[in-house]
Amino acid sequence: LFALWIHATRTFERINLAYLREYYLWFIFLSVLWLVSAALNGYYSPKKIFSLVNAVPSLLGTVFLVLAAYFVVFFFAAPFNILPRGIVLYQGIGSLIAIGLWRLLYALSAQRPGFGRRIIIVGAGWAGETIAEAINQFARHEYRIVGFVDDNQDLANSNVVIEIKVDKKTSTSVHIPVLGTTADITSLIHEHQVPEVILAVTQHISTTTFQALLDCKELGVKITLMPVLYEQLTGRVPIEHIGDNWNVALPLDSAEASGIYPVANRLFDIISSMIGLALLLPFFPFLAAALYLDSPGPIFYKQERVGKGGKPFYLYKLRTMIPDAEKSGAERAKAGDTRITRVGKYLRKMRLDEMPQLINILKGEMSAVGPRPERPEHLEELNELIPFHRLRNGVKPGMAGWAVVNYGYIESIDDAKIRLQYDLYYVKHQSLWLDIIILLQTMWQAVTLKGR
Repeated sequence: LFALWIHATRTFERINLAYLREYYLWFIFLSVLWLVSAALNGYYSPKKIFSLVNAVPSLLGTVFLVLAAYFVVFFFAAPFNILPRGIVLYQGIGSLIAIGLWRLLYALSAQRPGFGRRIIIVGAGWAGETIAEAINQFARHEYRIVGFVDDNQDLANSNVVIEIKVDKKTSTSVHIPVLGTTADITSLIHEHQVPEVILAVTQHISTTTFQALLDCKELGVKITLMPVLYEQLTGRVPIEHIGDNWNVALPLDSAEASGIYPVANRLFDIISSMIGLALLLPFFPFLAAALYLDSPGPIFYKQERVGKGGKPFYLYKLRTMIPDAEKSGAERAKAGDTRITRVGKYLRKMRLDEMPQLINILKGEMSAVGPRPERPEHLEELNELIPFHRLRNGVKPGMAGWAVVNYGYIESIDDAKIRLQYDLYYVKHQSLWLDIIILLQTMWQAVTLKGR
């Protein structure tokens, strides 16, 4: 409306219902375009909601992407069907200022002591520390941790120290008190006016704890399981902390197994892979020539991987490493890997080396979205070392994946554990909408050269 008003003022037009009706579809289109662009730029990430330093680059990226997408539409559309370019430019400037100020106001308001939801964490062990760390890292303003309660007498009147990562190199410590045992929880709820309790007891619940939880329900206090909240905050399933709650935190079934999703997903795979191949073919001769001139040898590279149900298949890629890259045996690609060729480096950044996997998708061996397929020799080791790792093979592997867009590639067992947490989240919440979000994020990473 602000943009339309400026445009009408500059062109000496009158804003009335007829004027607004002329452009009403653009209200829907530009709003949807904004939401998608903001999601691709991570503007709704919990880490960026309260940090203006992190939010401003995402906001700038969102505005730029909206403008770029609109001008692509403007270029291909007939002039009489299109919104004047000036209106979109005004909207971009207005959005940058108005939404930037709104985020500033929200951040300042949210940091006030009374804003957060007061909670008590039942269980000060490993699971309790993990959820406290996740809350402080992703939602420290939405939640105010009053303290822990735990029946371990050794923890009475002590503080639990939580290490919070500020960035990859630095961290800070947060001290959270142990307020008492589960028998004290009713009085603590009244004293601190707590509306929610987080249950972080992953093993057998004692009679005292169970009675305390019943008391909480009687008071109308919400009880949230640690794995459920952790999943909401991080987009990962906490495989190491689920304990007796495995049936809540792990996928008992996948969308692939029932309903209309398998048919819709297969149709989506076929259409998207055919479009992808049609777009790739005109550029393939140039890519092949660049690859061969830079590093003489085969253009394509195939590698055995494990698919759904443990069934092996050959995955196709454009060769981005020197021809004898694995003469000493299977080895994962690492950051700064010297085996990667000069042209291969850029192909990997744009994820173009993965494009031949569209053939795997057409053959039904892979899906457009899913857990990345693992090599047999690596899979055997990971299945032995990581609990629930075999569940990754319950769905088709994908060319793009929730773990890849959120975490990237793995180089160690610890990386593989985190990747599995993301993969199980995808299996549990598998849907066409999530698939589309992952594909859009993958395309955005390719455009911004964030591949490896």
